[in-house]
Amino acid sequence: MHPGAKVLLGLVLTGLAHSGAATGAETPTPALLVLNKADKQLAIIDPATGKAIARVNVGEGPHEVTASSDGRFAYVANYGEQTPGNSISVIDLPVQEELHRVDLGPLRRPHGLLFVDGKVLFTAEENRLIGRYDPVSMKVDWLFGTGQAITHMVIANADASLIFASNIGSNTVSAIERMGQDGWSETTIPVGRGPEGIDWSPDGKEVWTATGGDGGVSIIDVATRRVAATLNVGTKRTNRLKFTPDGKWVLLSDRDGNELVVLDRATRREHTRLKMGSYPEGILVTPDSRRAYVAQEGANDIAVVDLKTLAVSGHISPGNGPDGMAWAVRK
Repeated sequence: MHPGAKVLLGLVLTGLAHSGAATGAETPTPALLVLNKADKQLAIIDPATGKAIARVNVGEGPHEVTASSDGRFAYVANYGEQTPGNSISVIDLPVQEELHRVDLGPLRRPHGLLFVDGKVLFTAEENRLIGRYDPVSMKVDWLFGTGQAITHMVIANADASLIFASNIGSNTVSAIERMGQDGWSETTIPVGRGPEGIDWSPDGKEVWTATGGDGGVSIIDVATRRVAATLNVGTKRTNRLKFTPDGKWVLLSDRDGNELVVLDRATRREHTRLKMGSYPEGILVTPDSRRAYVAQEGANDIAVVDLKTLAVSGHISPGNGPDGMAWAVRK
């Protein structure tokens, strides 16, 4: 195990199964999952109608959510508010209930989540590490210390043999690669100030991270693990960065500028800026690249963006303080 991961592994799973108000409607597929931080709830929304069909209570300060590959379960990072959170909620989407709450013990401030290769990757900001939760054994089965401050978001390839994490406090991105069956190697990549939002290009060649501290974007060449280009976008505080699955656009939420910035991936230039509501944060793009959902925490609103016209085409009212989102497709 990596030296930075010397933390207690005695992690306990507590059974907490409590739901919020529901309409009685079945969970649709696909379903839009939205975390409402102020309500401490996961809203399950029918994207066809824009209506919340259920709201499930989770832990305090939920920030990020991911869905299992079969669309049956959601996993929520309970980041906490004044007191650091240390749990992950496991939600049965068809039943619309929290099945369990994973007690992470000494791991504090869980944040970025990703369901990949049958398991859930998560960051623990205060511990400077990445962890992995196994839903089958219901245990955290792997920890890797980055040694970097505020390890925040995490992305990975299909078998999780290569992982990238943004480290806000160290102005770096960690590239963590599996070496053999049990060994791992980390490359620490210096980027711009305050990297937060991060995404992998659909062709697998680049990782882009939005550096909210200097209004830029650092583009990492995956093959060399080095910054290949730096863009000056001029945002006030970029919260999230997402590629459209077709690889055409890169979307950035400017939280403090109340804008959605659209970059042309091919030219690496700004294409347009859309005026948004108060505090745009989380971004979710549909698999067909037709729509983007932008969570506006200050407006208690989800803006629906038509990616053909690049205009806001509608609004969804999910609850109070929306941020993290996920797309769940039943299989």
